[in-house]
Amino acid sequence: MVNFFKILQTIVNYLKLRKTNREGVKIFMDKTYQHNNTEKKILNFWLENHIYHADVNSNKEAFSIVIPPPNVTGSLHLGHALDDTLQDIICRYKRLMGYEVLWLPGTDHAGIATQNVVEKMLQKKGITRHQLGREKFVEKVWEWKEQYGQRIINQLKSLGASCDWDRERFTMDEVLSKAVKKAFVTLYNMGLIYKGTRIINWCPRCSTALADLEVEHEEKEDKLYFVKYRFLENPDQFITIATTRPETIFADTAVAVNPRDERYKSLVGKKVIVPMTERVVEIITDERVETDFGTGALKITPGHDPTDFEIGLDHNLKVLIAIDSNGKMTEIAGELSGLDREIARKRSVEILREIGSLERVKNLKHAVGHCYRCKTVIEPYVSEQWFVRSTPLAKRAIDAVKSDTIQFFPERWEKIYFDWLENIKDWCISRQIWWGHRIPAWYCNNCNEIIVSEDEPKRCPKCNSSNLRQDEDVLDTWFSSSLWPFSTMGWPENTPELKKFFPTSVLVTGFDIIYFWVARMIMMSLTLTGKEPFKNVIIHGLIRDSQGRKMSKSVGNVIDPMDIIEESGADALRFSLASLSNPSGQDIKMSKEKVKGARNFANKLWNTARFVLGYEEYFTNYNISSEDINVMEPEDIWILSRSISVIKDLCLKLDEYNFSAASTEVYNFIWDEFCDWYIELTKFRIKNNFKSTLAIKVLFCVFKQSLIMLHPFMPFITEDLYKRLPENKGSITFETLKGFDYSLNLKKLKNMGALIEATKCTRKLRSEYKVAPDHITEPILIMPENIKDRFISEIEKFCFLTKSKNPKIALEMPKDLKGYAIERNTSITVLLYLEKGELERSRELIEKTLQKLLKESEISKQRLNDPKFLNSAPKEIIESEREKLDNQKKSIEILERKLSFLK
Repeated sequence: MVNFFKILQTIVNYLKLRKTNREGVKIFMDKTYQHNNTEKKILNFWLENHIYHADVNSNKEAFSIVIPPPNVTGSLHLGHALDDTLQDIICRYKRLMGYEVLWLPGTDHAGIATQNVVEKMLQKKGITRHQLGREKFVEKVWEWKEQYGQRIINQLKSLGASCDWDRERFTMDEVLSKAVKKAFVTLYNMGLIYKGTRIINWCPRCSTALADLEVEHEEKEDKLYFVKYRFLENPDQFITIATTRPETIFADTAVAVNPRDERYKSLVGKKVIVPMTERVVEIITDERVETDFGTGALKITPGHDPTDFEIGLDHNLKVLIAIDSNGKMTEIAGELSGLDREIARKRSVEILREIGSLERVKNLKHAVGHCYRCKTVIEPYVSEQWFVRSTPLAKRAIDAVKSDTIQFFPERWEKIYFDWLENIKDWCISRQIWWGHRIPAWYCNNCNEIIVSEDEPKRCPKCNSSNLRQDEDVLDTWFSSSLWPFSTMGWPENTPELKKFFPTSVLVTGFDIIYFWVARMIMMSLTLTGKEPFKNVIIHGLIRDSQGRKMSKSVGNVIDPMDIIEESGADALRFSLASLSNPSGQDIKMSKEKVKGARNFANKLWNTARFVLGYEEYFTNYNISSEDINVMEPEDIWILSRSISVIKDLCLKLDEYNFSAASTEVYNFIWDEFCDWYIELTKFRIKNNFKSTLAIKVLFCVFKQSLIMLHPFMPFITEDLYKRLPENKGSITFETLKGFDYSLNLKKLKNMGALIEATKCTRKLRSEYKVAPDHITEPILIMPENIKDRFISEIEKFCFLTKSKNPKIALEMPKDLKGYAIERNTSITVLLYLEKGELERSRELIEKTLQKLLKESEISKQRLNDPKFLNSAPKEIIESEREKLDNQKKSIEILERKLSFLK
C-alpha cells in the first residue's frame, strides 16, 4: 500500500510538471542569455521538485557516487569546482542512460581546522576554549557549524551539482557517529587498533598529534652544526657529530656509527660525554646510520627523532625529553629550561662555542616538516597514542587493485598507490583536540583496565568498579572520512540504500589525496564490509594559472569560481573545466579568458533557441515517419546521421571518462554543424517554402537532441530551453540520450558533402580577400563529373549560403587565371574573380603580411643558428622556435602562391 501511494504521488508530481512546464514559453526571450536569472530559477525548480532524489525501490540499474566531502569550514575553490563538475557530468549522463543515480553529498567536520576557526573567533572576545571547558566549547562549534556550515553546500548547488540533497550527510551526524564507533570497536577487537608509546608528529601550536600524511615538507635554508663529543678516558680527544638541532643535545643517550665504517671501528664501545651535560653515553653501531651525512657519526636522541627512536628501541636506550608539548625546553635543559625551542637553539650554539665544543658550522638546505593546518614546524614527540595496524589492511587493498576489482583512471596512478601501501606505517589516529569523534575507550580508575565499547560502560568488567573515565582524545578526521562510502548509506545497519547503491560506482578526486583518503577508504571498506568501496577511481590533475603556476594568494593569481559564476554563469565555468580536463590526469591551466568562449557558446545556444522556437506554431511532433524520410533533403539526412554518430561518440568518450573530448564533440556538432549548416539551410527552405514543414520538424528534433547531449555539461541553460520546447517531459532529466532509430537514405549524404566542400572554399575566399558582405559573386567551380552531378541539385542552396549567382561548373581549370583568387579542397577548386579595387586591396594586404612573416622567419633563423641560444635555452623553447619557423615557411609559401595569381 505504501508503495502504491509513492507511485501515485510520483504520477501526480509528473502531471504537475507537465502542466506547468510550458508556462511562459510564449514570453519574449531576451536577445542575450541572462545567466543569473536563469540559473536561480532552474536551481529552485530542481530543489523544489526533488528532481535528483534517488529511489531505492527503482527497478533501474543502480549507479552511485559519494561526493568527496569538503571541509565544513571551506568555501568553493576551483579544485572543488573541477571535482564536482566531473562528478555531475557522470551522474547526469548516467540518468540520461536510464540508471537510477544516487549522488550523495555531505561535508567533513574537519577537526583541527574547525577547532582553530572557532578558537580564533573566541579569542576576539577574549575567551579561550579552556575557560569555556570541553562541553561548552563543543556547543560553540556546533553553533558555528549551524550558522556557517552550509556555505559550501549552497555554493555547490549554485554550481549545478545534481546531488540527492535529501540525503545530505555530515561526518559528525548521528548515523555516521554510530558507524565510527562500530568501526573503532570492530578493528580493536580484531587486533587492528592498539594503544602504544611511539614517536609521533606533534604540532605545538595545535597541541595535537598528526599523521605522517598531515605533515607538509618544505625546503629550508638551515645550518649544520659540527659538535665535539669528548672521550671520558681522554677529554682532549673527541668524536665529531653533525646536527641541525643542537637544542636536543640535552636528550642524547648514545652516539652511533655504521658498523661498516672503517673510520670508527676502533671507537665502538668507548664512552663520550654529552656536551652541555655531565651525561656519559656509549658509541654504538647501527646499520641505519648514513656514512655520507655530516661526519658519519650520529647523535642518538630517541625522544626527538623517529629514526633515533627506532634505534633506541633496538639498543634499549633511555628516552629523554628535552622539549615539551608546547615547544618549550624541559628541566633536563638546565639553564635553558622554559625557553622556546627556537630561542634555545641559538643559546645552545652560544654555549657550545663558549665551552669549545663547536667545531664548525655549514650551510644546509633540507626539508622541514610543518603542520598542514597552521604551518608550525613539527616536533617529533614521544607520546602514548592510538594506532591502526596498517600492514594487514594494506595487503587486501593492494590485491583489490592488482586484480582489477578496483581500477584507476589513468592507470599510472596505481604505481603511486602501490608504493605507499607497500611501505605503509601504522596510522596514528588519536588527536589531542576537542572537536571530533571522541575515542570510544574508557579507563577504570581502580584497576587501569581499558574498556573499548560502542556504548558507554557502567562498570568495569574486570573489577566491577563504576569509577570510569573516557579517553580525552578524538579520532583523526580521516578516520571518519575513510568510512564515508558506506557510513553515509547507514552502515552498520543493512539499509535499503546500502543494498541498492553500495559498493558505489565511481570515485572522482585529485591525486593529492590518494594516500590520505582513497587508500584508506579501500582498506576500511574491504575490512569492515568485505566489499570494495567503489569500482573506478578517476584521478584528475590540479588547477594552475594560465602560466602553469600553483594558485596562491601571495602570488595574486587565485581565481574564485563564485566570481566566474557571477560574471559568466555556472554553465560557462563547468564547460570550460570539462573541456580543459584531460584523460591523462595532467594539471590544468586555467584563466578567466578560457571561460569567455564557453559563455559565448551559451549565448549561441540561446540565440539558436530563439530561432527554433520562433517556428513553434508550425511544430507538429517529434515523430519522423517513413514518408518524411522518403522526401528528405540531403541536409536533413546529414544532420540526423551526424546526430546519431555524435551520440555514439559522446557515450564512448564519457564511458572512458574523456571529458574534454566529449565536450568538444558536442560543441563542434552544435556550433559547427547544426547552427552553421543546418539552421542556415533551414532558413533557405523556409524563405523559399521548400519542404519547410519537414525542415522545421527536423529542426525541433535535432535541437531537442542537442540539448540532451549538452545537458551533462551545461545543465542550467539546457533545462531552461528544454522546458520551453513543446511536448516536453517536465525536466530534461527524464529524457533518454539515444540516437534516432531511422533507416536513412545515406546516398544523399554525398550531395551534402559536395555542398559543404564548395561552400567552405567560397566562404574562405570571400573572407581572405575581404569581399564586401553584400557583394554577389559569380564563382567558377572545378570538380569531377561524379561530384558535378551531385552538386547541381544543391546549387540554389550554394548560392544562398555563399551570396553567389550564376556559378559556372567546369571539369578543368581555365587557361587564363589572371585576376582570380583560388582555393582548393579535396575534390573541388573554386575560382573567384576579383574586381580591380578588390584585387589591389588584396595584393597590398598579402604583400604586407608576407613582408612581416619574412622578417619574423629571419629572426627565428638567427636564433636557431645562435650557439648561445641552443646551449642555454630549455629544450621545449628550442622546439617551440623550430615549430614556429616551420609554420612561418608554410605560410610564406601559401602567400607567395596567392600573390602570383594576383599579379
